[in-house]
Amino acid sequence: MKVLVIPDIHLKTWIFDRAESILKDGKADGAVCLMDIPDDWGMEFQVERYRQTFDRAIAFAKAAPDTLWCYGNHDISYPWGRLETGYSPYAERTVMSKLKELEHTLKNPEQITFMHRIDKVLFSHGGLTTDFVMRLNEGLLDADIDDVIVAVNEASQDLLWNDESPLWFRPQYKDANAFRKDNYMQVVGHTPVEKVFEKDSIISTDVFSTYRDGRQIGESVMLVIDTETGKYEKIEVPGA
Repeated sequence: MKVLVIPDIHLKTWIFDRAESILKDGKADGAVCLMDIPDDWGMEFQVERYRQTFDRAIAFAKAAPDTLWCYGNHDISYPWGRLETGYSPYAERTVMSKLKELEHTLKNPEQITFMHRIDKVLFSHGGLTTDFVMRLNEGLLDADIDDVIVAVNEASQDLLWNDESPLWFRPQYKDANAFRKDNYMQVVGHTPVEKVFEKDSIISTDVFSTYRDGRQIGESVMLVIDTETGKYEKIEVPGA
């Protein structure tokens, strides 16, 4: 299966426009969104921008109903009440109500969670390490991969709101010790990068985040990955 990866959104509705075009052109069979839908530099007072972005996400979910969604730290910080950089108290009610609307739009509640697997590829916001699995339960080290993913998705807030969790981990900055890296590729967002790249069997895709002055940090591409072979291609997309 060829899967389009939609990286961190951060109030950029146009990312969903580009993703929808790629799917309509038949360049991918489906999509996974790594979320972080709310929050961006200096946007705390732009409540309407928050509403518009979630409405565009909901429209995309209706247009591509099989899409899988991976919560990001900025999404889950609102219902969990854990303040995050860029957290907007003014948009708090909007984010929480629209996030629920997005969840209820999906055909299956299991489509939105912290980690998904499609064939031989794992998708999460930050990445899954062996160390985190050991922290969950050492018995999971030899468990079926789907049982591991269930345990991750059912983990406590305290375990997930941690620098080493699949919600927060940043493999771009250190050796990842990626979980079962000989058997599975991982695709993550979370950390802004200049180019889509692979390290320790983890592919980083957050190329649309911006500097404080609004300039895009990364290249203008989206990733399409073959979930059986792990091979991927970059599809150039125009910016905003």
